[in-house]
Amino acid sequence: MQKIKNLAYLLMFSLLLFSCGEYQKVLNKGTTEEQYKMAVKMYESNKYSKALRLFEKITPSYRGKPQMERISFMISQSNFNEKNYSISGYYFDRFSKNYPKSSKREEAAYLSAYSYKLASPNFSLDPTDTYKALEAFQSFINAYPDSDKIPEANKHYKDLRYKLQKKSFEIAKTYYRTADYDLRNYKAAIQAFDNLLSDYLGSEFKEEALYFRLKAAHDFVLKSYDRRKPERIKDAIEAYEKLKRNFPESQFMEDSNSMLATLQKEKTRVDALEAKQKEYANSLKK
Repeated sequence: MQKIKNLAYLLMFSLLLFSCGEYQKVLNKGTTEEQYKMAVKMYESNKYSKALRLFEKITPSYRGKPQMERISFMISQSNFNEKNYSISGYYFDRFSKNYPKSSKREEAAYLSAYSYKLASPNFSLDPTDTYKALEAFQSFINAYPDSDKIPEANKHYKDLRYKLQKKSFEIAKTYYRTADYDLRNYKAAIQAFDNLLSDYLGSEFKEEALYFRLKAAHDFVLKSYDRRKPERIKDAIEAYEKLKRNFPESQFMEDSNSMLATLQKEKTRVDALEAKQKEYANSLKK
């Protein structure tokens, strides 16, 4: 029995060596047709990395020929299966544009968007692929409204949109948290929260963004010189009113009411000070 096992292992090892030797021979010295056949063989055997090396060699020879459509799709799929998602996203997109009559066009359009989604990193990192995925899914939804992939495409689109919202929200909060060390960051935080609320209507972060927007405006008032306060108090009170109008039962309302009371008290003080200054200025004119 052990002898039979050893013979089986030896046969398998010999076949493996022959296969590797045959691949290298075709890769280095084979004709274009032999390389094409070997590339397809590697692709169908799920040896995508080897297939890609051969496809790279033969692509210039097959440009403009009927086989190029199949080659283009296999290159895209091989990169996808090798988890080269940014690359597969690019190639699937190019395939869907280069072969508008292909039976695989819809599949390629979807896989392009999905590839970019898989390439999309954590929200805190470069969002380039996230934006590409959003655009690709929107294009797919517009182009194939009756596709059975629409529910998945909508879900992926929503996930990507949430990721970008979260990135914007966290950036705005970072400005707010660091404003004690750099007062300019209060302005930056206020602008960042405003951008989030205007860019993503109905955002999942809307309530929290409105609250932190108020908080940043409130704290900015307290850190400002008196001559700057009237305009900034007005802005902060408007931020409070917007939060209350949109979320009258907000979990942040108690703290927001407290901030409003502080702002109103500060407005009364600043208004009185301004009235005194005007009264003094008028007395000097007499």
